[in-house]
Amino acid sequence: MATVAQTAGYRRQTPVSAAPRPNLTDDYERWYTEATPNNRMLLSLRSGIDSEVAWALDRLCRLCQNEQFMLRAIPGLTDALFEWPEWYTKEGAKQYSDESIFFSLPPRQERKRRHALESLFILRNAAMHPSNAEELAVHPKTRDLILCTLHELQPDSDANSEFLLYVIEVLQSIAMSIILPPPNASSKASPIGPLQQIAGYSSNRSLVVAALTALTILYSNPSNISHLTAQSPALETSMNVLPLILDKDLIDAALNYMYAHLSYPPMTKAFLLHPRMPGTLRLLVSLILADQMEENVSFEIGMPVYTAPAQTYTSKDHELTKEELETLLPIPEPQRCYEWMKIMFVAKADGELTQVDFWNLYKDVFFPYQERYPLLVASDVIKNVTTVFPQAQAMVLPGPPQRFIVRGVDRRKDISTNAQFTCRWDRSQCSADVFTSTDALYEHLLEQHITPFEATHMPCLWATCQQSNITKAQMRGHVLTHLPDKQPPPKHPSQPDTVTLPAPNYPHPVPDPTTRPPPPARSTRVTYMRPHVDPPPSSLTALLILRVLFRASFASSDAAPRADEDHFGFPGLLDDAEEDAEEERNKHLDSDMEGERRGRKAFIGIRYLMEDVRMRHETFQGWVTEMVDAGLTGTT
Repeated sequence: MATVAQTAGYRRQTPVSAAPRPNLTDDYERWYTEATPNNRMLLSLRSGIDSEVAWALDRLCRLCQNEQFMLRAIPGLTDALFEWPEWYTKEGAKQYSDESIFFSLPPRQERKRRHALESLFILRNAAMHPSNAEELAVHPKTRDLILCTLHELQPDSDANSEFLLYVIEVLQSIAMSIILPPPNASSKASPIGPLQQIAGYSSNRSLVVAALTALTILYSNPSNISHLTAQSPALETSMNVLPLILDKDLIDAALNYMYAHLSYPPMTKAFLLHPRMPGTLRLLVSLILADQMEENVSFEIGMPVYTAPAQTYTSKDHELTKEELETLLPIPEPQRCYEWMKIMFVAKADGELTQVDFWNLYKDVFFPYQERYPLLVASDVIKNVTTVFPQAQAMVLPGPPQRFIVRGVDRRKDISTNAQFTCRWDRSQCSADVFTSTDALYEHLLEQHITPFEATHMPCLWATCQQSNITKAQMRGHVLTHLPDKQPPPKHPSQPDTVTLPAPNYPHPVPDPTTRPPPPARSTRVTYMRPHVDPPPSSLTALLILRVLFRASFASSDAAPRADEDHFGFPGLLDDAEEDAEEERNKHLDSDMEGERRGRKAFIGIRYLMEDVRMRHETFQGWVTEMVDAGLTGTT
């Protein structure tokens, strides 16, 4: 019954899904970022226990690399992170003596220093996010930590370099919102002095880059430009590093600082008087040229060019000459057939003749003389091909239709130049055939035209020659001037193998080439260099600096006379009370004029470099052109 009762009271329950458990893997930190007062990381930081502090800082170092990491998400986290850096600036750094350079620190002291560096590293990474930067900018401990670090820590100490670097990078994140106290305020209230010293005299490259960047951001705020001075260590360093064009980070920091410094007109005028100003201008232009990337561009601006070969060659199958035929006829067969093949054919791997054509060539030559000199039959002639040309072969190509061919031989070609060895006597009316050489043509002239002439003097009737009274002895030498050389002079490598014609289909060759209209120029192609990509930011910054200095050098105007109620019509008359002020203004004016004179001279000196600068953007190229023109004339 008990069992029945238990069964009767049984109710089946629907299973409820358990709440998801938090992901506790080592790379998943959301469990530690809960915004509660008893957050484990916050409690660990404040515990003072080295192992707990180290654990919390290790987790935060991972979290701060995420752009979603917010300091305000954990109340009190920012204050806790400032504790260790503050301890280091006030107490920890003083504990490091010269012996620490050579001997390691006690483990406990080294752990505290490590906690300070990691806390500052977290603040530095978090400050890269705008929301975190805004919180640090208004936090009361931020500026105190920055000023105390910059003024109290020694920048030339290796133990402090990493700490200083993180502090300066935090300053970079909040510098745009900082308005510096007046220049006459206490030097301890401004970071400018220590930053200038670090940028000007530190041997640590990372600190120099960070200091230049921080100064650039601070001076970019118009409220802080009153802190600029002509004698700036950072400006000297910026000029010193300009030749280091391969160090892009350092060059960018130096150029950005120079632009921020020189954008203030009083600093621009003062820089024109600086002894290193001309050399700095040359370095800026050289930097632009080093980053310039150009491509060759060419295009045709003339009319189409029509050409013809300088000499027109003709190629025709060799035919037996009379002398060759008379030599072959008495030779007994099959030797005659062999010699005939050697004269009429040449070996050619891809050559091909039909067997019928081969037999017909042989038959057409020797058939008229078969009564005295018997012929071979067709089959024997075809078989003899392999004897004379071993690589040749008679074969049958399958069809339809079948083709009986001889492969491996080809007709010998006679190559000659049109009109080169043509007799042009009787004003080009001589009917003699084209000769094969200069000697043959010369013999023809002597035998047919010069020797038969009866008088002692005769005119030269070659083509258009105007010689009208030459002795026969002189004519033998004169006629050689019309004939082609046996050994033509070698051509220059740049001399083309073609002749430029005045128009398409213009006759070539012509009897007198000097009467041909002048042809268009062979090469009317214009080639020049042009930039094919935009210049890098460093080149644009260098160009902006040049532009600022150029405008300051060439934008002067004579001071206009004052005409007011006290000096109506007589601006040169001054009261005694104004003489001192006027004298002071004249001194400044003379200084400004001297600076402009030096600036003009410097820009005239770099004109030859500026001529090679080419910018893809029309506005930037217009600036370059303006500076080149001013350097050419010395005026705008």
